Amino acid sequence: MKKILLVFDGVRFSEGAFEFARQLNERQRILVTGVFLPQATYANLWSYSAATSGPLSIPLVEETTAIDIKKNIARFESLCRQSNMDFSTHKDYFNLALPELKNETGFADLVILGSETFYRRPVEEDSDAYLKDALHEAKCPVLVIPEKFDFPTTNILAYDGSDSSVFAIKQFAYLFSSLLYNETFLVTVKEDTQPVPNKQYIEELASGHFPRFTLLQLDAGQKKHFATWINGKKNPILVTGAFGRSFVSQLFKKSFMSDIIQEHKLPVFIAHL
Repeated sequence: MKKILLVFDGVRFSEGAFEFARQLNERQRILVTGVFLPQATYANLWSYSAATSGPLSIPLVEETTAIDIKKNIARFESLCRQSNMDFSTHKDYFNLALPELKNETGFADLVILGSETFYRRPVEEDSDAYLKDALHEAKCPVLVIPEKFDFPTTNILAYDGSDSSVFAIKQFAYLFSSLLYNETFLVTVKEDTQPVPNKQYIEELASGHFPRFTLLQLDAGQKKHFATWINGKKNPILVTGAFGRSFVSQLFKKSFMSDIIQEHKLPVFIAHL
């Protein structure tokens, strides 16, 4: 049974994040740990400076915020019971140091974040710092979910030959056994005449986990057609190593992948070494 941290901005209950966990539980039993944080803390939780400047405690929470958080906790627990889902709830982060949740990600299989901010301007320079830090600092994979989505039926695996991209593909396969039989595309960007790095090895790995696997090799000039291609795919999920790595950097040039994510609001699975 996989342990999943479902992290909420305490005053905003993410319907998308919970719904993904619920549907996943229908396919494979999971243990969901609900974590509810005050909005100010949620926005700064993953800040490297905050986490390393000493035992910084969470600030006092306004009474109205505390009431909203309690309502969302009650709702979370009620929905988990209705969904026959094993769960636990963390209610004590008001009194813990900021690094505590980050530390707990080292003892979880996955973090699920519901973030519309990510889909408005995904990991660009002006996006919320907490989200970028969360993607890099979490000690387990992170799944970012839009509020409205269809459960994935197509897997898109981003591969650039890096250890991080291979790690992400393996982590996705280990965590989501129920998605292994989806139609799956291993997507790589080809620059000039360079071959796909370790093509035989990555094909063997992908085909071993994903029976309906196809290699899609994009020339640098064909990236503009990727948006049209992905538009024809049913309910895709994007799997990638940490943002900022070479494959994603190539696709993000001139907001290329940002535009795709914003338009299609894909669930995005991020894992890095």
